[in-house]
Amino acid sequence: MDKEVEAVLDKIRQKRIEKGFSILKLANAADISHSHLYYIETKQKIPTLETLNRIAKALSLELKDFF
Repeated sequence: MDKEVEAVLDKIRQKRIEKGFSILKLANAADISHSHLYYIETKQKIPTLETLNRIAKALSLELKDFF
């Protein structure tokens, strides 16, 4: 996995924790399954831009905040 991609995935987890979201709460807010979010955070799956955008909006962030 590319180091830049890993950095984005790390930032998703970091921002989730900073905002006080559990995986389940963020997944529900982003309208994705909690298992999918878990796989993203543990670097087992790479999210599409659409999914990344959903996560950003659920965290009240912009897509650019992950980069």
